[in-house]
Amino acid sequence: MAEKIDAIFAQRGGTAAPLFIFELANNHMGDVEFGLKIIREIGEVCKNFIAPDLGFRFAFKFQYRDLDTFIHPDYKERMDLKYIKRFSEARLTGEEFLILKSEADKLGFISMCTPFDEKSVENVARHGYDIIKVASCSFTDWTLLEAIAKTDKPIIASTGGAALEKIDRVVSFFINRNKKFALEHCIGQYPTPHEQLQFNQITLLRERYPEITIGFSTHEHADNFDAVKLAVAKGAGTFEKHVSAKSEKYSVNGYSATPDQVQKWLEAAAEAFRACGVSGRRHDFAPQELADIRQFQRGVFAAGDIRPGERVDIKNSFFAFPNMAGQVLANDLSKYTVFTASRDFKKNEPIMAADVNCLELREQVYTAISQINQLLKNANIPVSNKWEFELSHHYGIEKFYEYGASLINCFNREYCKKLIVLLPGQKHPVHSHKLKEETFHILWGDAIFDLNGVIKESGPGDIVTIERDLAHGFSTKNGCVFEEISTTHYKDDSYYADESIAQNKNRKTILTYWVL
Repeated sequence: MAEKIDAIFAQRGGTAAPLFIFELANNHMGDVEFGLKIIREIGEVCKNFIAPDLGFRFAFKFQYRDLDTFIHPDYKERMDLKYIKRFSEARLTGEEFLILKSEADKLGFISMCTPFDEKSVENVARHGYDIIKVASCSFTDWTLLEAIAKTDKPIIASTGGAALEKIDRVVSFFINRNKKFALEHCIGQYPTPHEQLQFNQITLLRERYPEITIGFSTHEHADNFDAVKLAVAKGAGTFEKHVSAKSEKYSVNGYSATPDQVQKWLEAAAEAFRACGVSGRRHDFAPQELADIRQFQRGVFAAGDIRPGERVDIKNSFFAFPNMAGQVLANDLSKYTVFTASRDFKKNEPIMAADVNCLELREQVYTAISQINQLLKNANIPVSNKWEFELSHHYGIEKFYEYGASLINCFNREYCKKLIVLLPGQKHPVHSHKLKEETFHILWGDAIFDLNGVIKESGPGDIVTIERDLAHGFSTKNGCVFEEISTTHYKDDSYYADESIAQNKNRKTILTYWVL
């Protein structure tokens, strides 16, 4: 049982193992046998949803009120008040609740209970429930929350009617007390019309509290089976519904589901989970999907004769439809993928993958980015996770770790700021600028500057100013990071001492990249 509960509260970007909570509330009608009937019939339904691919978990939830203290003394006999009458007529003793809980435990349900007063919190803890629920009406009942937080139980709290700043305070309250908890979006209207279910609130809560499981406490009409699909699609991890059972003696309210309706509700949820598919990664592509897409992609054809050993690129090839099985596609060509012919190709002939050698450089770029990211972390230099990024590899990506540098562009206006990163042993060749003046502020590591032949060794805190037309290069022994603060940067304003560098049209890799 502990593993089941841990999976529910596993913090995976706000999505936990699906938990379906069946709220008994007062639907037992104060009749233990009827309560047992509901639990057993719902238990039979749940047997149909234990498929490993679903990963569904199920809980039965009860409500505790210590009516002797919960109801004001002057109102205890007021049967003209709806809920005093309801609570009084559905009253159960602690022993009777334990009979119901024992049945739920026996059938494999996780046990939950909502206490509405401090005495009931004590009873919930004493009776050994697995999870404590905080009802919407108690969401900011701080005295009650203090009592709940003192237990060793994980918590699920409904947010119905709470302003965002109040949710912030409750989240902070639980975090500061190291509580394991989840939140549920809830509309406290019984039953809730479909158009008022406000599913975008699930998105709001997931984005605001990405490390917290967000669920959906549902009060829509019992025969509404679309609502749970929307909650699944929005990424809810818990789903709570009031349940009852058909009986000649007791009626069922509009928002409480009978076992037949629970069956359809869970079927709808299962259908939605399967349709939504995997989360947190790209899905596995069906072979038919890939085949259907490939048939519309352009193939690579020789624009003229190509000899063995020549590189196949946009200068000597063209792209056209249809392609052939095994042919190199336009999608395969990039400046990071080098295709070299291993045989003669004639004009208009398809370039077949079996007849070229392929060298993939893209992985080298991503490996370099990973190393740069780690160096920035080691240097404790905060950088946005979205990089406007430039790798300079003056003599080719294969020599990047000898001659190269990495630039993260912060802004480029009348004034410009970049972060320049050198990995251990890297050198940036000597060059100058005619339009730009720049100042380097060393943040971390060691930097060696060649300033028109004068060598200057620098460390953290040092400032080096590069005036226009000053030939300069830089290198490092152990790695370094420095700020470049300058006038506007212009694309064609770098003049290298080694003129062959300017002839290398692929000496820069410019990309927007998201890092973790």
